Amino acid sequence: MSRIGKLPIAVPAGVTVTISEDNYVTVKGPKGSLERQLAPELSITQEGEEIIVKRPNDLKRNKALHGLSRTLIHNMVVGVTNGYEKVLEVNGVGYKAAKQGNKLVLSLGYSHPVELTDPEGLTSVVEGQNIVKVQGIDKEKVGQYAAEIRDKRRPEPYKGKGIKYATETIRRKVGKTGKK
Repeated sequence: MSRIGKLPIAVPAGVTVTISEDNYVTVKGPKGSLERQLAPELSITQEGEEIIVKRPNDLKRNKALHGLSRTLIHNMVVGVTNGYEKVLEVNGVGYKAAKQGNKLVLSLGYSHPVELTDPEGLTSVVEGQNIVKVQGIDKEKVGQYAAEIRDKRRPEPYKGKGIKYATETIRRKVGKTGKK
């Protein structure tokens, strides 16, 4: 039995979960609503203030989908109640971030500024000149947009210049030593 899949999902007050046929799950809460189509093999039921995901048999595919489906529904519930946030740091001399309307403008040492438009449902907030926060209710979209921002200039191992996650540690390398 999947240790994650068998855990019930608590539905907090103010959140409504609708499970229609073919396992189309809609979660509505104070921050918005999310919907997702899940695997039709599983049975998703709501019992009181809990959602329970069960699998029909122990086939490898069903075992894999069991924990995944439970986690996806849990992420939707957490997203509409608390939301998600990824924090990025821009490190380097002359590297900075700024906000112009719904555009994120990054100066990353290129000959031109890098402009990114916030996707629908996500917001990016710039604190100071070097901290960017990506916020939204969909965990997958928040992580994807944060990864796209980081991809514009990944941190390099010698000086640590570039865009990194706030929780990330960069393995540093020792530079060249000159002959004397």
